[in-house]
Amino acid sequence: MLAFTFPGQGSQRPGMGRPWQDHESWELVGEASEVAGRDIGALLCDADADELKDTRNAQLTTFVSSLMVLDAVSRIGIDASYCAGHSLGEYTALTATGALGFDDGIQLVSARAAAMHDAGLAQPGTMAAVLGLDDDQVGVACNLADADVWVANYNAPGQVVIAGSPDGVDKASAHAKDLGAKRVMGLPVSGAFHTPFMVAARDRLRDAIAAAEPRDSDVPVVSNVDAQPHHVGSEWATLLSAQLSSPVRWRQSLVKLEAEGVTDFAELGPGGVLSGMAKRTTSGRTISIATPDDLDKLLEWVGASTTSHAGQLEGEHLFAVERLVVSPAAGLFKPVDGIADGSTVDVGTVIGHVGETEVRSSFAGHFQSFIAVDTERVTPRQPIAWLRTD
Repeated sequence: MLAFTFPGQGSQRPGMGRPWQDHESWELVGEASEVAGRDIGALLCDADADELKDTRNAQLTTFVSSLMVLDAVSRIGIDASYCAGHSLGEYTALTATGALGFDDGIQLVSARAAAMHDAGLAQPGTMAAVLGLDDDQVGVACNLADADVWVANYNAPGQVVIAGSPDGVDKASAHAKDLGAKRVMGLPVSGAFHTPFMVAARDRLRDAIAAAEPRDSDVPVVSNVDAQPHHVGSEWATLLSAQLSSPVRWRQSLVKLEAEGVTDFAELGPGGVLSGMAKRTTSGRTISIATPDDLDKLLEWVGASTTSHAGQLEGEHLFAVERLVVSPAAGLFKPVDGIADGSTVDVGTVIGHVGETEVRSSFAGHFQSFIAVDTERVTPRQPIAWLRTD
């Protein structure tokens, strides 16, 4: 069973968009730029590390980059049974499952980043990673500090992040070292995220989250707040609001995913930090997909997983050669006449129209069936049909 995980702020890298500029999924960047009213492509390709550290840039670029990777993975026909995201990545996971619309996701992430940035200016704070100390002992260190400092992220065994006032973090760091921490590292952030210092951001964003009206999803998303899977849309207004000032229970989320039967964890987006956390927390296989070159690696990885389960060679073959044709626009879908099950489809074959926009296959193969039905209203990148390339 496969889970997609999506990284949070801090995973962004200068130039992370450049490998994608000639890939079909790059079109998503233009759409996101229109919604956000910003040139996200320039941020992904040209921004330096200092510019990307700004919370307002870090969150938006990581979100869009992760969705671009997801789009590419969807085009080769790979889906997950569960999704989860670390902090900001939870918004990516919800957009990936359809619980949030693409436009809503862009707008919410932009609003979230601005609210967190302003909260950080109003009440300055910082964060630090504590390595080599049990979770409970990190909490003890925060209590001994007798200051504004709290556990912010439970990332993996022996890896916990604390956050609060600079003085509080310094005191808790010293106590953590006295209690046996191997190392404490300050993090280059502009606020004490996932602590009470973010209450102002939570209050500011609450109405925007509710207005987005998260929808029910077929694929559950494991929440940072309670480390439980959720698929009922109405639950997310409270969960996303609470997430801003509550600790990220990532280690607990990974444990829950494994308990639900997940054996494979694929991280989609820049970096690769979550894959390392999954290796330390679970017995499952992990892979990180960040560039187009990683897509072939993903197909081989999925095939190896299928082979290892009861020798299902036929299933491996069928899965690896399935391809999805996705909608290039929003509107009413109308299939063309003459496309029937088993028909041969070439690259560029028009299989239908969304409004006035042609839907062309990006692959050559044998047409299997339409997923969208005649006159159905579809959104950009929604699967329209599937075919086999063998």
